[in-house]
Amino acid sequence: MASVISIVVTVLNEAENIIPVCREIAAVIPLLPECEVIFVDDGSKDQTLNQLLEVKKNFLPSLVILSHNHCCGKSSALLTAIAAAQGSWIATMDGDGQDDPKEIISMWKLSQQYNGREPLVVGVRLKRNDNFSRRFATTFANGLRRYLLKDGCVDTGAPMKLFLRDDFMKLPHFEGLHRFLPALLAHHGVPLVCHEVHHRQRLHGVSKYTNFNRALVGIRDMLGVIWLLNRIRLPKKITKY
Repeated sequence: MASVISIVVTVLNEAENIIPVCREIAAVIPLLPECEVIFVDDGSKDQTLNQLLEVKKNFLPSLVILSHNHCCGKSSALLTAIAAAQGSWIATMDGDGQDDPKEIISMWKLSQQYNGREPLVVGVRLKRNDNFSRRFATTFANGLRRYLLKDGCVDTGAPMKLFLRDDFMKLPHFEGLHRFLPALLAHHGVPLVCHEVHHRQRLHGVSKYTNFNRALVGIRDMLGVIWLLNRIRLPKKITKY
């Protein structure tokens, strides 16, 4: 049977988190339409890949594992997974334990109840389980993006998202794309639905980004997205004769 949803998780040096995160995902699968689970190991230097292979061997035999030979970045890892996905819908989440896979159930229901074109559902983290400096940096970055891009999303960098695979594959691909999906998809007529999700403490390890480098990269990428949106020209109607 063809998959309806592809659950996509990109990981980098998350060996200690793989098994508990995969167990949570496995518990959610029976509560969703036919789905597949895809993990992309983005060039990890620890035992992440070996842990994924253990999961596939011991309790999630259908797990799809894709591995980069070096770190390419989160957006590239997402593209690798989504290009290989069999599901018509893509559900993304992080592999550090901060995202609860059960949220995918409510996000899926929202997508099916939406009256109109299939939306992008973003799981916004209104109560973040991070330290003050990271919360402040994220709030500032989200406010600046929302002001400049007018995307209507309070948490554009939220890992948990649900969207049509075909919509994603129409977009130009660049590193940092995942933080700007609301603005880019809105330009293609995709409506936005925001849904509050629980945000938990990281199970093990540390974030791969500092507030400073995240801010620098985010500002550079945002300027690029502004340029890109100004250059996209789409017809409002196409007539076939």
